[in-house]
Amino acid sequence: RRNALDWALLDELAAAVAAVADDPDARALVVTGAGKGFCAGANLANLFGDLDRPTDQMRDHLMKVYASFLGIRDLTIPTIAAVNGAAIGAGMNVALACDVVVAGPHAGFGPTFAEIGLHPGGGCSWMLTERIGRGRATAALFSGAVIGADEAGAIGLADRLADDPVAAALELARLYAGREPKLMADIKQSVRIASTSDLATSLEFESWAQAESMRNERFRTFMQRFAD
Repeated sequence: RRNALDWALLDELAAAVAAVADDPDARALVVTGAGKGFCAGANLANLFGDLDRPTDQMRDHLMKVYASFLGIRDLTIPTIAAVNGAAIGAGMNVALACDVVVAGPHAGFGPTFAEIGLHPGGGCSWMLTERIGRGRATAALFSGAVIGADEAGAIGLADRLADDPVAAALELARLYAGREPKLMADIKQSVRIASTSDLATSLEFESWAQAESMRNERFRTFMQRFAD
């Protein structure tokens, strides 16, 4: 089933994310799919259940589904998706929930909701727009076509292309893990503020975060080398 999301897998994913969130020694997270596929999307019959429930009940049910993987976005450490194969529907959402996306040669990003008569969910509209802009996101969701690795890299859906996406993602994870944890968390927060606020709001956070970062040993060592 190429890692299709059912309740059992979502429960495992949510538990793994919670374990990382609670681990004070965690410095970076790589998310990838077992086997040849990243994630084939939702196991619809298993996740959606009775389709004749009232809309408000179905909406509440869906929000529980979304929460299972959107916890990745709440992590303060850097997160990297190593997309080794097809990432379809909700599977693409799992990749988009990560900070950095590395795509392998067989990667495919499928905003295929409209193709099956389903509105996008799980934050897809927002996360896709955040990555590739309003026009491209609208066109991709209207089309429902799978976006290959090269196109994903060209439009910013993937940040890096690699023959071995897992190895490349682990290389990035080691780099990020060597940085100061508070610095990396503040960079994540700074970028999120910048993407949704004005310059003054961004400067307000940046000035405090940069001032605080001047206390860390790496910066002070650099300053000493510079002075010498």
